[in-house]
Amino acid sequence: MSTQTSKLLRLPVAGLVLLTSIGLVKAQGGWIPMRVNTGGNDLNTVYFVDDKRGWVGGDEGFLSRTDDAGRTWVRQNVATKAAINDIYFRDKEIGFLLAGNSIFLTRDNGASWTKSRSFVPEEFDGAEVELYSVRFSSKNKGWVVGSVSKRDRVVDSILVYTDDAGQSWRRQRAPSRLELIHIDFVSDKRGWIVGADGTVLFTRDAGESWTKQNTGTNVTLYHVDFRGDKRGWAVGERGTLLRTTDGGQTWIAIPTNVKVTLLSVHFLNDDDGWAIGRNGTIVRSSDEGKTWVPQESTTRQNLYSIHFNKKIGWAVGGEGIVLRCDCD
Repeated sequence: MSTQTSKLLRLPVAGLVLLTSIGLVKAQGGWIPMRVNTGGNDLNTVYFVDDKRGWVGGDEGFLSRTDDAGRTWVRQNVATKAAINDIYFRDKEIGFLLAGNSIFLTRDNGASWTKSRSFVPEEFDGAEVELYSVRFSSKNKGWVVGSVSKRDRVVDSILVYTDDAGQSWRRQRAPSRLELIHIDFVSDKRGWIVGADGTVLFTRDAGESWTKQNTGTNVTLYHVDFRGDKRGWAVGERGTLLRTTDGGQTWIAIPTNVKVTLLSVHFLNDDDGWAIGRNGTIVRSSDEGKTWVPQESTTRQNLYSIHFNKKIGWAVGGEGIVLRCDCD
């Protein structure tokens, strides 16, 4: 797997980490920049289960938790030195994180994390696996996507699923050998995957089969977000933002007024959406993604992940940067 793509994505208490604000001045759009002490490592993912409790994960197995809406953070130990690429909770007790080639599971509200499955080179003819994104379509059924590489060259995709709430994981062949980077489900039946070379895969039968959708682009797509069966958005290289209103049968490229790579997109409701990317880029839409307006983020660090819990938004990125927005 390529180092560049890996970077774009990637239990006792170890100590209390104070979240330091940078100026405490609200940026345009309400984003306040702060920083978690990661020892210089980047943060690759953020997830909040409610308005107070959340996690950030990053390079070299860095994981930190807050129980007070980001005022303070407590470092947590995970048995990995690989980059944590994704964190996702199926409910308030059961959650998953992806680090390198491994899936970790918590059943106790994130107090401790245990390894559920690793995909070792011996299973892939000596190739290395990197896992990027995990989502559940129902209580028991979940999906993970990623890539298989030899000598930093992607040779295959990986798509694995569980139907027993993460106790076991099995591989399914995807209709693409290209790198698969992010997955989103809107129901127990319908889901989408995006990845390299403009790839979008779609399932309407709970992942029993996946079909390709035509996006009209060959840039790498890093993130997809759907609201309901019809409306969705995908972001990627060179400011690419795609929009669909028919479940992905057609994808339309929407101007974003930025040229840098966009890495994550999230809609709060049918109208209001945000996308983030390299060099501290933030763009906002208030008309279902038809038009986008650049926002001031007060940081030049790359922003890798955005997440909303109700109207509270969080974005994380380079060297421990954390942005919070009361986006009402």
